This record gives sequence, structure tokens and C-alpha cells, in this order.
Amino acid sequence: MEIKEVPRLASQFWPTFFNRTLTLVIVAQILISFAVGVALVLTETFTIDSIMLWTIVGALLVVNLCVSLLIFKYSIRPTRDLLAAIIHISGEQTTLTLPNPNTKSNERTGFRDALQTIYELSSIKSEAKTDHTANPQPSTVTNALDMTVCGFVALDSKRRIMYANKSAPIHTDVNGLRTLNLLFNGTDTLDSWLDACEECSVHAEHIWTRIPDRLPNQENRRFFDVIASYQKGATTETVLALIDRTSLYSIDEENLDFISFAAHELRGPITVIRGYLDVLEDELVDVLKDDQQELFRRLVVSSNRLSGYIDNILNTSKYDRRHLKMHLTEDSITAIYDIISDDMKLRAGAQNRLLAVSIPADLPTVAADRASIGEVFGNLIDNAIKYSNEGGTINVTAAVNGDFVDVSVQDHGIGMPENVVSNLFQKFYRSHRSRETVSGTGIGLYISKAIVESHGGTISVRSEDGRGSTFVVSLPIYSTVADKLLAGDNNNEGIISEGNGWIKNHSMYRS
Repeated sequence: MEIKEVPRLASQFWPTFFNRTLTLVIVAQILISFAVGVALVLTETFTIDSIMLWTIVGALLVVNLCVSLLIFKYSIRPTRDLLAAIIHISGEQTTLTLPNPNTKSNERTGFRDALQTIYELSSIKSEAKTDHTANPQPSTVTNALDMTVCGFVALDSKRRIMYANKSAPIHTDVNGLRTLNLLFNGTDTLDSWLDACEECSVHAEHIWTRIPDRLPNQENRRFFDVIASYQKGATTETVLALIDRTSLYSIDEENLDFISFAAHELRGPITVIRGYLDVLEDELVDVLKDDQQELFRRLVVSSNRLSGYIDNILNTSKYDRRHLKMHLTEDSITAIYDIISDDMKLRAGAQNRLLAVSIPADLPTVAADRASIGEVFGNLIDNAIKYSNEGGTINVTAAVNGDFVDVSVQDHGIGMPENVVSNLFQKFYRSHRSRETVSGTGIGLYISKAIVESHGGTISVRSEDGRGSTFVVSLPIYSTVADKLLAGDNNNEGIISEGNGWIKNHSMYRS
């Protein structure tokens, strides 16, 4: 039987090459130092047993090794980067980092052109694999794309529109300048994704869902699921496919508009009911029996929860209209939590959960709108209560993390699988399991993310199915953003990236 030789992968070459070259450098320096020692003995400069001889030889060996290793490290880097680019393009698994041709050192040395050539050759090779024998004329392809309900947009390396079919949401001004109308909420925008691709990717894909082309109440508003494909060095570096989901998503949006109107009308009566409950509870505390006090406690919990739902709905409506602008002041995490503390204890107790809060008093102050961040904490703790097991503990902790204060809400409940976590902050998203077992609107986490990002912070989640979840809210320490806030009369626009959808209505891609 003929035994075929197993091909050596490109990724296997680097460790072998590196180890052999390093060994040769070390052995060469040892031999050079030994040769110098022999020469000193033969010329009778020193005797073989002279301490000075061995001191000189040892010092020479150390110096030569240090210098040679520095030269080795510098000179072998281009070989490593070229090999890393080849391995990534070939699709092999490797621990080597994809080299970025646009670094200052690569531009200075001219190595950028070498890397860019590899990426461009990869693109040409990919295009060459396509069978061109039966390619239709460009006009035929263009006409066919114009007949589809899906939008197609091609961008070059400078993010200029090279092509857009008739269904793409494109605006053309009086000067003939074309721009892509897509309203990305938060920090996950097309611009931010392309920035990341240019930094460390040869090929990448990304999907956004429920992306509108206009603000609410504007005529002919459409919703798209956006699929982006990126290929470094290609003539059309980015291709966007925009699937029109207006008929699916507009129903939710219309429902939200109606619910927002109803919520606005309900806010007044709910506030009155909560006020009367507080007054009655205080006045009747000495005459109510234990079971009657429990009834009052449940009424307070339910009214507070209903008030929280109303706030979420109204804030979601504001966020979608780019109106979620805030007045941020210096505040402490302890003071913010105090405004919801009693309500959270009531909710946890009513559901037979234990709420353990550990917020250090010496934490630095943060830049915050107290009511809004209190709403975020309330949403996260309320979710932890709902998704915990009977008698479970919810841990609320806080700690400094660089220029931010991290507030964590941890439960030990049912947890979530990875496919649920990736969609968790989308509007109206609820997993199949949660829809069947837990009541909710599907907008609490969406608006929490909006509020936190409107503070210049971030919100993240770690979860394991069956082992609970941990949500982390990171808020900027006040001293790190004080100058920007004071310059803008404490308006939050000064600390938010311009790429955020609600500040910058849409990313401008020019043709």
C-alpha cells in the first residue's frame, strides 16, 4: 500500500523556522566567543586558567547574545507578518495575529505595500476562481438587481458608494452626492464595524436587524435586515445586502406608537395610585394585620412594576426618535441605588428571593442622570429576580475598572444559551423559553442599553445555560468627563461618540 505524505501546513512552518533560526543565532555567538577565547590563549595574551580570560569570554558572549537577539527580533518580524497574512488568507488555524498594513512603522519602512499586495492578490485569486465563461453583460446584472425588492450597495476602500440598486435607501442631494440612509442605534454601527475590519480582518461578515431608514412619523419609513461582507483589498471592498422587512417590523412599531400614547395617558393615574398607597400604608401601619400589610406590600410592588413598564415604553419611543438626551451630573452609585432600594427589596421579597447588595461607600463619583440609571438598575435587578430560582440570591456589587465604575447584577438562575445572549439587547426580543414562562415586554434591556450608552458607558452580559447570568453596567468616572460636561452645560452629547445613531442621524457614504 502506498502511503501518501501528509502535506505540511503553512502554519507549521513558522515555529520550525523560528526555532531553527534562533538556535543558529545562539550557536553562532557561542562559537564566536569560543574562537575569541582560543585566539587569546594562542597569542599568549592570557593562559587557559586565567580568570580574566573567562571573564572576557563570558562578557563577550552575553553582549553578543543580547545584541544578536535584538537584531533577530527586529529582522524576523517581516517574515512573521508575511507568513501570518498568507496563513490567514489560506484559511488555516493559527495563533499569529493578522498584520495591519496601515501602522505607522509599516508605512515608514514601506512594508505596508508588501502586505497590501498580498491582500490584493488574495482578492484577485478569489475572483479568478469564479467561472466567467457565462457571465452576463453588466447591464443585464444591473437590470436584474433593480427588479429585486432587496437593496444592494457596493462601497470602495474609502467607503464611497460605487453602486446602489433602486431598492437601496439612497438619498441624492442637489449636487448629485449620494448618501446611504440607515439609522444605527448605539455603538454597533456600520462605521464602527468597518473600522474594526480595517484594523484586523481580511474577510468578515456582519448582520444587523431592524435598521430603519427614517425616523418615526416620517413618511415611507422602511426597515431592513442588513448583511455586510468585507474583503480587504477588493475593488468593491464592502458589499451590503439590505433585506426589506418593513411588513414584519412595522407592525411592532405601530403597536409601540399606540402603546406609547396609552402609556403617556396612564402615567398620571399610576402616579396618583402609588401616592395614595404610600399615604395609606403610613397611616394604617399600626392597625393593619400581618396579612393586610402583605396585601399592601404586593399592591406597592405591582404598581411600581407597572410604573417601570410605562417608563420603559416612553423611553423606548424617545430613543427611537433620537430624543434620548440627558443632563448628567456628579453622583454616587450609592445615592442612585438608594432611590430604588426599597422597591427592589419589596420585589425580591414578594418573589421569595434574597437581594444581597454590596456597594463600597468610597467609590468615585460617576456622571449620571440619577432617575435614568436608577431605571437601568431596576430593570436588571427585576430581570434577575424573575429568572432566578425559588429562594435564590441576587448579588449587586460595584468596583472601579480603569476610568469606569462597574456595577454588576448577578443571579444564579436559569441562565441563557449563546444564541439568546447575542440577541438580548434587541428591541422586542424574547427567547422562546422566556415567552412561555416569564411575563415581560422585551424592551427593558433595549432601553437599558440606550440609557447606558447615552451616558458614554457600556452594558454587557455573561451567561451560561443553567448557571445564571451577570450583567455589568460601566459608567464613566465623573472626573474623567467633567471638562466635556461643563463645556456643554452638562449635556450628554459631549461624551458620546459621533458615530452613535441618535447623535449622528446616519453614516454618510459618498459616491
